[in-house]
Amino acid sequence: MKKCNELIKRIFDFLASMLGILILSPVLLIVAIAIKIDSKGNILFLQKRIGRNGIPFYIYKFRTMVSDAEKLGKQITVGKDNRITNVGSILRKYKIDELPQLFNVLKGDMSLVGPRPEVPKYVQMYTESERKVLEVRPGITDLASLRYKDENDILGKVDNPEEYYINVIMKDKLKLNLEYIEKSNLIFDISLIFKTIIKCL
Repeated sequence: MKKCNELIKRIFDFLASMLGILILSPVLLIVAIAIKIDSKGNILFLQKRIGRNGIPFYIYKFRTMVSDAEKLGKQITVGKDNRITNVGSILRKYKIDELPQLFNVLKGDMSLVGPRPEVPKYVQMYTESERKVLEVRPGITDLASLRYKDENDILGKVDNPEEYYINVIMKDKLKLNLEYIEKSNLIFDISLIFKTIIKCL
């Protein structure tokens, strides 16, 4: 039964991501041009994340920061980070920067819905029970994404953003991710996709 559900989920992900890419192709093109005009650097930002079974992969995002931003600061974004470009601030506000992850879904690195993949540094901090989130494909959206849509603003209001992220936000996200794994089914996934779209709008 579990394998059957996984197969149905993968077929849905493949077809939905392909349809999404086709429908959104004009938007993807316009955004790519805007990024190139706004600042120097690549259109896409690739970052190593940890996927299913602990296998690393590169997540695709539209670049919203200046080139080599990770060398100029932390891997988390805090408040009105001065590394964010003018176009980038708009893309982040409406989560448009996440759209290239449809190609990650198409490839099979990710699912439309599932625990958000973390960078290796933070995955190393997971407890044994928390590592259960690595048993499923990571996703573009999940319960934690809905709760922490304004994560950057939250981190901008605390004294030690990274410490707060590790000890409070990341722990809560992992609890929500484990909750998602227990509830996961196609209907639940579709409801989270619609809630995410509504939240972004």
